[in-house]
Amino acid sequence: MTRRTRGREIALQVLYQLDHNADLAPEVIQEFVERRLHDPTLRSYADALIEGVRSRQDHLDELIGRVAENWSVERMAAIDRNVLRLGAFEMLYRTEVPVKVVINEALELAKRYSTAQSSRFVNGILDRLQPAATEARGGTPPAELLPPPTSTSEAPEPSLKDETADREPESS
Repeated sequence: MTRRTRGREIALQVLYQLDHNADLAPEVIQEFVERRLHDPTLRSYADALIEGVRSRQDHLDELIGRVAENWSVERMAAIDRNVLRLGAFEMLYRTEVPVKVVINEALELAKRYSTAQSSRFVNGILDRLQPAATEARGGTPPAELLPPPTSTSEAPEPSLKDETADREPESS
């Protein structure tokens, strides 16, 4: 298991805990991470993933919900939902990690912590998020990927453009 894989695994465990107990004290989370990750660099990586997903969770859920045909994020299994949030966050915001690596890591987490069918489900959703990730990684996303301007100085959130108009009907 690579070092970052271990960091992702711990981040996923924390996100899962927070999904079931949103009022979990920050000290409890930090203690959990510190007990499992002794390397400060790896702890920082896991902390950045946790904070990144938490701070953008609504946006990540919106993106995941848009591409998850016939599924709402709330209906997804908690572990799958958090694997998807983690993968979507890394795809969109952690540009030092190649998109293919992010997807493979998410699939491994789904295989390890969820059901046999989960890896296919996660793969399908993250695959549909690839165009937004590619656009976001190329610099400033095109206007149709940007949310409406806000008064904060925070960087814009990438989002998916409506690709259904560009698709040709599938043949059966």
